[in-house]
Amino acid sequence: MELVFLILLIFMMMFALGLGYPVAFALPGSAIVTIGLAAGTGWLFLSDPTAFFMHGSAVEWLSAGVTNFRGIYWEAERDTLIAIPLFVFMGIMLQRSKIAEELLVTMAKLFGGLPGGLGISVVVVGALLAATTGIVGATVVAMGLISLPAMMRNNYSQPLATGSVLASGTLGQIIPPSIVLIILADQLSSATDQAAQLRTAEYREATGAFSMPSELGVTSTSAGDMFMGALFPGLILVGLYIVFILGYALLRPQNAPSVPIEGRMDRAFWVEVFFAVVPPLVLILLVLGSIIAGVATVTQAGAVGAAGAILMAGYKIHEGRFRYWPATIAMAMLVAIYLLGEAFNLNIRQLDRSGDHLGVGLAVLAVLALLGALGWSTLRTLRINNTLREVMIETAKTSSLVFIILLGAAMLISAFRAFGGEVMVKDFLGSMPGGFWGQFIIVMVVIFLLGFFLDFIEIAIVVVPIVAPILLMNPEANITAVWLGVMIGLNIQTSFLTPPFGFALFYLRGVADSAVRTINMYKGVIPFITLQLVALVIVGFNPPIVNYLPARVQLLSENAPPPRNPRLQHCVEELLHRDLPAQETRVRALLAELDEVDRAALPDGVERDLDEAIAAYEDSFGLLAELRAASDAIEAATPAYRPLHREVADIRRRMQGIDTRIDAQERALRDQRGDAPEAVAARARIEERIGELRAERAAVADTIPDRWEAEQAAFQDLVQAETMARNDLRRPTESAYVTIRDMARTIEAADAFAELQPRVEELAAEVNVADDRELASRVQELESELADLPGSNDLRRALSDIREGLTGRRASAEAAADAAEAAVAQIAEDVAWRRAAGDTLLASLAALEEETRFTLGMREQSRMERDEALEVARCVSNHRDVSLRF
Repeated sequence: MELVFLILLIFMMMFALGLGYPVAFALPGSAIVTIGLAAGTGWLFLSDPTAFFMHGSAVEWLSAGVTNFRGIYWEAERDTLIAIPLFVFMGIMLQRSKIAEELLVTMAKLFGGLPGGLGISVVVVGALLAATTGIVGATVVAMGLISLPAMMRNNYSQPLATGSVLASGTLGQIIPPSIVLIILADQLSSATDQAAQLRTAEYREATGAFSMPSELGVTSTSAGDMFMGALFPGLILVGLYIVFILGYALLRPQNAPSVPIEGRMDRAFWVEVFFAVVPPLVLILLVLGSIIAGVATVTQAGAVGAAGAILMAGYKIHEGRFRYWPATIAMAMLVAIYLLGEAFNLNIRQLDRSGDHLGVGLAVLAVLALLGALGWSTLRTLRINNTLREVMIETAKTSSLVFIILLGAAMLISAFRAFGGEVMVKDFLGSMPGGFWGQFIIVMVVIFLLGFFLDFIEIAIVVVPIVAPILLMNPEANITAVWLGVMIGLNIQTSFLTPPFGFALFYLRGVADSAVRTINMYKGVIPFITLQLVALVIVGFNPPIVNYLPARVQLLSENAPPPRNPRLQHCVEELLHRDLPAQETRVRALLAELDEVDRAALPDGVERDLDEAIAAYEDSFGLLAELRAASDAIEAATPAYRPLHREVADIRRRMQGIDTRIDAQERALRDQRGDAPEAVAARARIEERIGELRAERAAVADTIPDRWEAEQAAFQDLVQAETMARNDLRRPTESAYVTIRDMARTIEAADAFAELQPRVEELAAEVNVADDRELASRVQELESELADLPGSNDLRRALSDIREGLTGRRASAEAAADAAEAAVAQIAEDVAWRRAAGDTLLASLAALEEETRFTLGMREQSRMERDEALEVARCVSNHRDVSLRF
């Protein structure tokens, strides 16, 4: 019966949307009515309002959506959605500043002489507007009013003209900054948490281990990652559009003729191009560049974009004197702040230490001037045509719509789960042949078909939370959330073009001349929809197109994860396998030099540590070969083991689905209390259902092949052997690298110890002469100075003994004098052996450390160098199958 109410829920939602009810009311309304009907039907026929829910009551499910919504968005750190009103404000403000009209006219002059030049100019302008305004309706309307008549006058075919306008207008959905990307990032962050729980549960079920290694976890995403991940796919889509229009124009020149340029391409023309193109490009650079460079979060970049939009509007809508002054002052101050940041330390918290009062003062003046210029432009937008007020009202309307839809979608999803929809979807996708790719293709097809009837927001916030956790948890594909989000974003983009409810079609139909036939608009979008699907396939088969830029930016940023990060281990190990064998000759030569050096001056403990490090280095090449052999054994066994593992994994997922239904029935059973006949009958029905499900689970479990346990144990033995070989390599060699590195640093500190020697001797001479407490304080200060000096532990202990002899519990003049004598002897020894080792050992130690820094010593670094970071970024941008670890 739950299935009946689930179908009713979906039907009511589609029916309400089809009648034209606002999405914000259609989604929660369908949930409320369906849950009410289910509760009423259960009470009327079975005297049990909870009978037709998976578990719980109607009140619990009605409140669950709001509760989940509050639980997610009431968190202080959950600020992703704050970027939505900022980018909406930026887009509407730029749209009111007539940037689209100016770009269209200028680009038409620039590209018009090419075959299909007007169509190409529309695509270029669409890409620029996508990266600035991102408002589909405004872009399509502007192009329909300016470019479409020009193409019609020049005998462009109606399908090509309308198709290029429609497709270019929708680029704002995939080219960042895009509202849909922000919404997808928000939805995927929650889906990632669910997927991580599902994957952990599967790992426990498969291995019996309590916790899952971090390197097998689900990779999350953020709005910034989504922006960076969507950049290259968006540019690919622009390139496909341009190539198609150019190819069409070359094959059928009569349908897309070149247009002679009016006037000359003189200095005035290029000045016009400069002022039309450069300001939007600068704004794009500030917004996207700040995100890619790691300077700003998406929310901060949205604020930068909003401020930049006000500055642009300030001179676009003003025709009088001093038109460009606010924007010029703002740009000059930004340059000044940048130069001051390069010349001075502008961190106010470090002002006492840095002493850069002049630089900070100048920076404050520059910021005040920047704020003044921004205020000047804001005043213009407020006074001229009441622009600011109208933009604020439109921003509030659009943002409110998004947030209300999010709340309504939370209620709809809650109702969907109440009737077991999530379990059904999981079971359905889990039973699909073809593993992950079978599931993924089905989901993509469903999203594409939904695009014929639903808007991108409904798809993003209704469908994604249901299917994304199932796709993300699959360890065989092991996809990243950013790749899945961009794939869904590319797919959703078609919803603006697909009839009968493609909104871009309605926008263009409303402004196009009556001579433009609607059927030609439908014909025109078909090749562009096909190109969008081609881009979807290209990105689908090449995950690095999406994953590389976010990984690169992360690994090169100031807050880059260290090489020891669990998610990087596979790629770090690949670099080790590639680079260490090439170093063998050089490393062995350096080890031979160290063996031949006279080490008589070294303290016994230091010499012993050096011998152990040299031995570990010599063994590292053999241990690496053993690790490679263990990995090769796994690769050799994988082709025969994988089909069996996949078969059993599918069986286990079916069993997990049954377990979920059993848990739901057991919760429903606990909800039935009392001795009333209705409660007794309900408990009997539930117990009967639980028995049926357990029998079904047992039948499914019996389908596991008899050879599974033996083959799994054999394969896990290979995995364990590889793990042991990896640990046998890492532990001694990394410890050896640390020894070599620290020993080189210790020897290099010889001069620093020599500089401290007179102070130690002076303090020792004052023992039992100066005031004990005052002298102990000076000794403690010297200890603090030694804290950052490598190899100073022995000397610090000696100084600590002096303090103990002066002011400790067992203080005595004799103890203090003995400690002072020992400290003088210790620093003399420290200086002597370091100076001797500096002449004999230091060069070889430093060369060995430098040679192995990013091989054996990679995991001991705080961050990777640029070359290594780029190699690792290329590696992690590919999806890696980890299913055999389950």
